[in-house]
Amino acid sequence: MKDVDSPETEVAPAASEAPAPPPPAPVDPNAPPKPEVDEESPMDWYILKVAFNREDSIAEALRKKVRMEDMGEYFGDIVVPSEDVATFTRDGKRRVSKRKLLPGYIMVYMSINDDTWFLVREVGGISDFTGSAGKPQPMEPEDVERFVNRPEVSDEDETPIKTAIPFKVGDRVRVKEGNFENQEGEVDVVDEANGRVTVIINIFGRSVPMELDHWQVEPL
Repeated sequence: MKDVDSPETEVAPAASEAPAPPPPAPVDPNAPPKPEVDEESPMDWYILKVAFNREDSIAEALRKKVRMEDMGEYFGDIVVPSEDVATFTRDGKRRVSKRKLLPGYIMVYMSINDDTWFLVREVGGISDFTGSAGKPQPMEPEDVERFVNRPEVSDEDETPIKTAIPFKVGDRVRVKEGNFENQEGEVDVVDEANGRVTVIINIFGRSVPMELDHWQVEPL
């Protein structure tokens, strides 16, 4: 009897293995934490820590970055907090100049989300937002009034220049009036020619040099 070959069993081809997922991107241990914010953060005023003596150029660089990235809908005013100060030369001529209220800081009206946070962080000279635990903290309304919504100097604000300064470097003093009334600090520079002193004051956890008229401070 003729043997009948049994039909060969078809073997299904082996399924191709799925490609392995790419490895996670390396984490920079020095990178600042992402902010803990809602997807739709409302517009508000925030404070940025910046390099000393570069406040104006950094503010302009941030404005330019916002325009280049077409992110204007998420940003409002970018302000270097300053005041108009009337001083007098030795020959009695009045001169009005800008004086920074918070050296080392600028203020930004913005909505915070991932895109705006990274945009700000990419601008050279900006170190961080003020806040805690990686979460930018909006400014208090009274601080907005003190540092942003400031009146201009008028002719009635003229004050005679004073040159007799009863302080020396290292003296502990208290601010008597102005935006930093009752703040204590240490005299760092005495400018007898202009009747001014530079006082180191702790502001937002940072030692900041503040230039004041000598009559604005008193000894402790």
